[in-house]
Amino acid sequence: MSTSTSNMEKSHLSDEHVFVVPSRAIKVPIDMSVWEKSEAYFEYLGFILALNKSIEGKPLDSKCEQSPTVENILKMLNNLDEWITQIPPTEQPQRFGNKSFRTWHAKLQEKGIEELQEALPEELYRAIPEIIQYLYESFGNATRIDYGTGHEMAFLMFLCCLFKIRAFTENDKVAVAIKVFNRYLLLVRRLQITYRMEPAGSHGVWSLDDYQFVPFIWGSSQLIGHPRIEPRHFIDQDVIELHAKQYMFLGCIEFISKVKIGPFAEHSNQLWNVSAVDSWAKVNNGLIRMYKVEVLSKFPVIQHVLFGSLLPIKPAVVCPTVRGVCLNLPVQPPSQIH
Repeated sequence: MSTSTSNMEKSHLSDEHVFVVPSRAIKVPIDMSVWEKSEAYFEYLGFILALNKSIEGKPLDSKCEQSPTVENILKMLNNLDEWITQIPPTEQPQRFGNKSFRTWHAKLQEKGIEELQEALPEELYRAIPEIIQYLYESFGNATRIDYGTGHEMAFLMFLCCLFKIRAFTENDKVAVAIKVFNRYLLLVRRLQITYRMEPAGSHGVWSLDDYQFVPFIWGSSQLIGHPRIEPRHFIDQDVIELHAKQYMFLGCIEFISKVKIGPFAEHSNQLWNVSAVDSWAKVNNGLIRMYKVEVLSKFPVIQHVLFGSLLPIKPAVVCPTVRGVCLNLPVQPPSQIH
């Protein structure tokens, strides 16, 4: 049981709330219209935009409030990282898709509930059967040994659910973005390299990145208003070396530069085009629009999304919007979900 229970603010969970094991609901392309009108869509996009706004101008080492649950989730991610050390890659003839990832993922399935029980106060244990399914989906597919933006989305939905059950507080928004999500990025990069994971559904040179998307959105928000670093500077090697550990966007560029060979303009054409934009605010807005089109509107990604009581597939109710997006964060406690 977590030692942080007494320090946590009292959970707002209703005793009557019924958690469910989430399942897929978007089975065929025509179902995409159901997703785009769903409560899950607006909750998720609202979550992305709310945290995007909360870290504007804030580097990764910014001082910020963080609840015991934030610290516990960071410890959990450290544990998952240590498993990679314990499960080295297998010697095998094929270059990609090291089978040891399946061993790592099996350990996640075996130990996941225990890890979440360590991270959460006891009164939230009954939410674990629902939220853990998002965690299982967060690190790649064990059959194909691949990873992509759908897996990234699963982890973000996991974080969103932790806000919904009040495991995270309203004041945790900055820490969840710049501490927890950045720690997750370091973990999945190590998984990608160690087990030579294939990109899931990559569009090759025309995609923003083989594996991630949201760290470019949140990372560009971090750089809004920076006195020296402009979009044209992120392809400068000196800028990357100096600032990659302070800004998610530059950390992504550094990682790409390590794993890809050849001229940047050739292997990462879309990002090269981003460097021509004249402000980080415009980059940020453009990437949000691109994310809606290239990820949230793509059936191959959304067919794997899980829907439950916290992120339901039912139609969203009308709510105050910003550019058509519901931005109620912190989200309603589950006791108010009907």
